[in-house]
Amino acid sequence: GKYVGKASLEDTLLKTNLEAVREIAYQIRLRNLGGIIIIDFIDMEKEENRDKLFTSFQEAMNKDRVKSTVLQVSEFGLIQMTRKRVRESLGRTLCETCTYCDGRGFIKSPTTLCYEIFRELRRIGSKGRNGKIMINAHPVITDLLYEEEREGLEEIEKKYGFKTIVKADKNLYQEYYEVIKL
Repeated sequence: GKYVGKASLEDTLLKTNLEAVREIAYQIRLRNLGGIIIIDFIDMEKEENRDKLFTSFQEAMNKDRVKSTVLQVSEFGLIQMTRKRVRESLGRTLCETCTYCDGRGFIKSPTTLCYEIFRELRRIGSKGRNGKIMINAHPVITDLLYEEEREGLEEIEKKYGFKTIVKADKNLYQEYYEVIKL
């Protein structure tokens, strides 16, 4: 709806914040959040409304069996609290570390992996000048070695006097490769 005047707006803000209190307290318990938690409520001008919000939030958190400490609402509408973690968070309970990126959240780019392979080839080449070297890698990497990075591969072959055999293996992780002297 449309509210005109300061009193109506302030009442609406208080009502909205009080509705949010129940859900926030529920989510904190559900997700088993722990540590320092800062909640950003909608700013309210009246001190008495901030006190009502604080009391309501404190009551909602008192239903929690886990020890927590709640500080007064700041002038910016923030409530700071601490909560002891008693078990793993919901995310950690329901999920496991990604085996592909090992929990980092990212993997190396194909170009980076090609340069790593080039470094390995140079290392092997500096120890002896002949023979064949086999590169086993994911198809994304082998395609890049044959296309955009072909010139770099040929340059290394020429400089160190060996021939590379590049083998694509779709069963390999993109970040995994083997450089084997034959």
